[in-house]
Amino acid sequence: MSEYINVAETFGCDVFNDAVMQARLPKKVYKELKKTMEEGKELTMEIADVIAHEMKEWAIEKGATHYSHWFQPLTGVTAEKHDAFITAPMENGKVLMSFSGKELIKGEPDASSFPSGGLRATFEARGYTAWDCTSPAFVRHDSAGGTLCIPTAFCSYTGEALDQKTPLLRSMEALNVQALRLIRLFGNTTSKKVIPSVGAEQEYFLIDRDKWLQRKDLTYTGRTLFGAMPPKGQEMDDHYLGTIRQRVSAYMKEVNEECWKLGVTAKTQHNEVAPAQHELAPIYAPANIAADQNQIMMRIMKRVATRHGMRCLLHEKPFAGLNGSGKHNNWSLTTDDGINLLEPGRNPHENIQFLLVLTCILKAVDTHADLLRESAADVGNDHRLGGQEAPPAIISVFLGEQLEDVLEQLISTGTATHSIKGRKLETGVKTLPDFMKDATDRNRTSPFAFTGNKFEFRMVGSRDSISECNVVLNTITAEVFKEACDRLEAAEDFQMGVHNLIKEYAIQHQRIVFNGNGYAAEWEAEAQRRGLPNLKSMVDAIPALTTEKAVKLFETFGVFTKAELESRAEIQYDLYAKAINIEARTMIDIATKQIIPAVIKYTTVLAQSINTVKAAGVNEVSVQTDLLKKTSKLLKNTNQAMARLAKLLEKIKELPEGEARARYCRDKIVPAMAALRQPVDELEMIVDKEMWPMPSYGDLIFEV
Repeated sequence: MSEYINVAETFGCDVFNDAVMQARLPKKVYKELKKTMEEGKELTMEIADVIAHEMKEWAIEKGATHYSHWFQPLTGVTAEKHDAFITAPMENGKVLMSFSGKELIKGEPDASSFPSGGLRATFEARGYTAWDCTSPAFVRHDSAGGTLCIPTAFCSYTGEALDQKTPLLRSMEALNVQALRLIRLFGNTTSKKVIPSVGAEQEYFLIDRDKWLQRKDLTYTGRTLFGAMPPKGQEMDDHYLGTIRQRVSAYMKEVNEECWKLGVTAKTQHNEVAPAQHELAPIYAPANIAADQNQIMMRIMKRVATRHGMRCLLHEKPFAGLNGSGKHNNWSLTTDDGINLLEPGRNPHENIQFLLVLTCILKAVDTHADLLRESAADVGNDHRLGGQEAPPAIISVFLGEQLEDVLEQLISTGTATHSIKGRKLETGVKTLPDFMKDATDRNRTSPFAFTGNKFEFRMVGSRDSISECNVVLNTITAEVFKEACDRLEAAEDFQMGVHNLIKEYAIQHQRIVFNGNGYAAEWEAEAQRRGLPNLKSMVDAIPALTTEKAVKLFETFGVFTKAELESRAEIQYDLYAKAINIEARTMIDIATKQIIPAVIKYTTVLAQSINTVKAAGVNEVSVQTDLLKKTSKLLKNTNQAMARLAKLLEKIKELPEGEARARYCRDKIVPAMAALRQPVDELEMIVDKEMWPMPSYGDLIFEV
């Protein structure tokens, strides 16, 4: 790779973006495609054929030999099937390179092998991928050569959504319809569309690949199942925003270049709190494009790490005792002509449209806090949420001093008459500039925080798709927008109707607002007093998908059917049980084949040392004897804990698949895993390092 890169020239060079389409497509075809993208107008096959031909020609120029419908099934990762552009050989033995409109618009992967939660029987194999023309196609270069990747939705033969993208697109449309109704009431006749915009900050760990290969727990599960804390962890806070190591800098440089080529606006990079932890954040994009680009980014991060002799860990909690990794989902509502509905302006108390939007969102989050919590539910996230490093599992909204004051005025008097202003920040140093600070501080302990002109949903796990949480945010907001518009469109006095509605929502849903320390034990008690749900584990959160309230919400806006929701709940239970089962079996495998043999070897050396010293006429062997006794006791505890875990695992087979297995794993297997880990981690602190069978935490996080 070149040492320097011209970002302006390189950005989007491998993307079939608007500029490429405008340059290559006939004007009529380009105009029709834009109508499809902006208005949902159906493409004719004649138009699709022209687009497909030009897309193929462009892709071949970029070195592509294959094309693939690139989709996001409910597996947690993306999927793709590659087809070459070549057609059947002609009489002269030559082949043509072709790509039709039908091949562009529709694909047919086998749907039976992807999670469906009972929507599809195994023998019912047909599934369809459908081109999402609003998310640009791109050419990905890797060891397989060049592949034209076409972002698509994935559904079953009978139309049920089997992916993350289909419900996201449905939710975006539902929100657009209701948001347009709302802004029309305030006199906006020019905006044609309201788009949820998202910026997803991505946290991750980098470790040496050779050390990763020596850890079965990392290779099988993505996290360490054993590991004692080193003498130094993150106590000194010296890694956060610290100088980036050269090896990591080289990695980040290449990640940026790869992202930029594919149109991913990678912007902010820095060291995170824990040693070996980092963050990469993009600029905002429409929610479906942001979700696609986050998947692209994660793939690039993993692939580039391998080229640099490292491994990128995206698990939410790869190391116990260290800061976990999240994916902060920054969400706002923007019109096609650039108006941000969450921009409070200089005087929020006078911005009636903003206050209505704000209080609608408060009502939405309060009403569906359980759904929002479920949207961040993940096996790995159970280790992160509620710790002193991430938001608590209790959903609340941080508004900041300025908006909280406006809200209190509305609640107490019915009218807001002033807004707290930002004051000058005086540093006390004459050579440093004084400047106006923001009217509101930030709160890193809040799961849903207003941060100037957007909401930051901080609960999402680092390896999760951001689609699920944005489906929920879009749909619950659409629901309250619809209710507000229904009432205001029927109001005799619009101004009074808006005033009353803002006050009503503020009063009825003030319980969801919390600007304090979400880590404090007092907050849990206070949240219980307020009646806010506290869903501490993924298994606790999953039932939110199938409540009567949730089914009504999603069916009203055509985002999910009841069957689709039930299938997703079954998939979640199944994923949880399988993940815990794999982790538990991995622990037993490591303990049996690596740890116990290593400890036996160590105790044998200790015993031989005692006998040798005594044979030399020295009777003072208390240190060796104490070590031998302590190690032997811990070895016995390890073996007993392992046997208990193995016995519990055998009982899983007796339980029906789904919720029963998931709850059993949470209640029985997870505590048994913790019981096995405890003596092993103690043994790591005793056994000779040369005999310990795997790299320690210190080896992994400080030697990158």
